[in-house]
Amino acid sequence: MRADLAVNYGEERLPRYTSYPTAPHFSSAIGAGAYALWLAELPAAASASLYLHVPFCREMCWYCGCHTQIVRRDGLIAAYLRTLRSEIAQVSEMIGRRIKVEHIHFGGGTPTIMAPEAFAELMAAMRQSFFVLPSAEIAVEIDPRTLTADMVEAMRLSGVNRASLGVQSFDPVVQRAINRVQSFEQTASVVDMLQHAGINGINFDLIYGLPHQTVASCLDTVRRSLELGPDRFSVFGYAHVPAFKKHQRMINEAVLPDGLGRHDQACAIANALKEAGYLQIGLDHFARPGDSMAVAFEQRTLRRNFQGYTTDKGEVLLGFGASAIGHLPQGYVQNEVQIDAYAQSIAAGHLATAKGYGLTDDDRLRADIIERIMCEFSADLGDICARHGAEAGAVLKSASRLKPLISDGVVRLDGDRLAVAKDSRFLVRSVAAAFDAHLDPAKQLHSRAV
Repeated sequence: MRADLAVNYGEERLPRYTSYPTAPHFSSAIGAGAYALWLAELPAAASASLYLHVPFCREMCWYCGCHTQIVRRDGLIAAYLRTLRSEIAQVSEMIGRRIKVEHIHFGGGTPTIMAPEAFAELMAAMRQSFFVLPSAEIAVEIDPRTLTADMVEAMRLSGVNRASLGVQSFDPVVQRAINRVQSFEQTASVVDMLQHAGINGINFDLIYGLPHQTVASCLDTVRRSLELGPDRFSVFGYAHVPAFKKHQRMINEAVLPDGLGRHDQACAIANALKEAGYLQIGLDHFARPGDSMAVAFEQRTLRRNFQGYTTDKGEVLLGFGASAIGHLPQGYVQNEVQIDAYAQSIAAGHLATAKGYGLTDDDRLRADIIERIMCEFSADLGDICARHGAEAGAVLKSASRLKPLISDGVVRLDGDRLAVAKDSRFLVRSVAAAFDAHLDPAKQLHSRAV
């Protein structure tokens, strides 16, 4: 990885491209009526993935960029879950059949904050409304500080087969600075519980660019994480956006690493994981050889959605819960962000869609190009454009941001075949952004490119 490029491009604020167009471009022009129509129009052979958002935590981690709130009373959680079950039944009824489901993902917040019996009821509701395939991947995001043995048992009985553990950093100085004190022993205990329950698909989430973080502390976190043997890692750069996430103001900006420091941390983590035998997947994921994500990367079938990189091949993502985003062939929909507004819509018998985006042919073309760049560090523009009835030359001509990237050696262009140089792959978001017709560099809506 070239440090000069980290300096030149690292301060850009760019999307992570978990969708295209990205969520800031959603508008209220797409509402509940459009979503209902889109659901009714789903092809008979369509299969779906489900995302369920549980927006509650016991305490706020100051680095968090998610839609969540702190709760002390379990009654609020129980009421929210009743609403979630109602929404699941409502959406299934509008589809008009028990659509096949290949992936289920519980995100948050802290999904395991709910009572174990409530989790079992929620899984039963999904199986009643949808045909959850026996081979479906069912994944849950976990805060190791609060997971109980009873919840692990409920997850086992409900068919959960993948767990994503938030680790971030094992450095106690960093942990105190982000209000997330989590010992190695707590994390190790949770891994042991999950494996004894037969939940063997285990991911660790790590973050670089945190306050007081150094290359040495990042490498120590990797070393200790490797002792626990997760089969996947997700490694994200901290996105400091206190204007949008007010709790991030609790973080002292003076002790955040600069762009070059973030670059060095990202490089150190990536190199350590690769030396340990993990294959780098796209921008920020790592997996053991033979893992389904590693296989998808090698076979060029890897996809990208709101959970990051995925093996999910489906074209339908149904989002449930406050702020949840769905993706259908016609476009994107997002539920009300505020829990009260979401609950009121569902209680009134209406979909909770607050905004969305209807895709154009040009959007679909650019989405395919951006996804391939993000997933493969390359794109056959000729082939992609031909499938969309477009001319590669015209698309390249519109990508003015590509020229300096080519001049700086970040991108190689061989005819219509684009490839990101190996030593510049950490700038893959900058390359993808060259094809983003909606990007407004003046709006600081996103995290730094490095």
